[in-house]
Amino acid sequence: MSFLWRFSFIGKIALAGILVFLAIALFAPLLEPNDPMETDPVRRLKNPDGFPLGCDQLGQCVFSRLIHGTRLSLIIGFSARISAMLIGLIIGLSAGYFGGWIDWTLMRIVDIFLAFPSLLLAIVVSMALGHGLATVILAIAIVGWAETARIIRGATMELRNEEFVVASKAIGAGNLRIILTHILPNCLPLIVVIFAMGMATAILSEASLSFLGLGADPSLPTWGGMVSTGREYLWSRPSLSIFPGFCIALVVIAFNIIGDELRDLLDPGRKGQWS
Repeated sequence: MSFLWRFSFIGKIALAGILVFLAIALFAPLLEPNDPMETDPVRRLKNPDGFPLGCDQLGQCVFSRLIHGTRLSLIIGFSARISAMLIGLIIGLSAGYFGGWIDWTLMRIVDIFLAFPSLLLAIVVSMALGHGLATVILAIAIVGWAETARIIRGATMELRNEEFVVASKAIGAGNLRIILTHILPNCLPLIVVIFAMGMATAILSEASLSFLGLGADPSLPTWGGMVSTGREYLWSRPSLSIFPGFCIALVVIAFNIIGDELRDLLDPGRKGQWS
């Protein structure tokens, strides 16, 4: 990972920010000064001692819920992005490598998913399946796989005509072996960039669904849910929405910057073609 030192100054700041958020998510139970789920009407919208950012409308510790929300948001984002990447890789590699009717059929399915606005499609899935972390992850994965499949298909179509692939076919290598040992490894730089950029979209999608009341259980301290519940107190207690909104903005911006940096370092020949 020595190439990470080639990041620009802004890129290094973004990387440091992501590492900080990952550390917060990992050690959340140790960093939370109070139980993020504990309610107390006596503390409602007050700033008692031991509560760094005060309490929300249910008397819950805002600071503890922000920390726990970091863990939930990153877990949902990583899980949804990995799921979307796996689906997109399978579809994209198959369509790009085999071509013909397989390519046509798979790409028409991709076109159908891309025809719907991503947030609208995620809302439909969430409304159909109900609340829950699994539902949010599934909804975001369904929204994100099609774009990945289209990008991977284009790269695979270029690689399948390379000399090393033709030589492998000539010596009798099977299709699966060629895909796994020649096509997929050469797509890794592209995959890393897609994953980094997609993380920003996944976290923002989770926040949007939670804000609309279609995400995880409303009692869970997700950033989007905190923004949603805090909007009723924007005039009397704006910090209830500002703090989680600020966290969402920081993480989304950081992942977008990292995606741009990785794109320029790992695959400069594609710069600007699929940003």
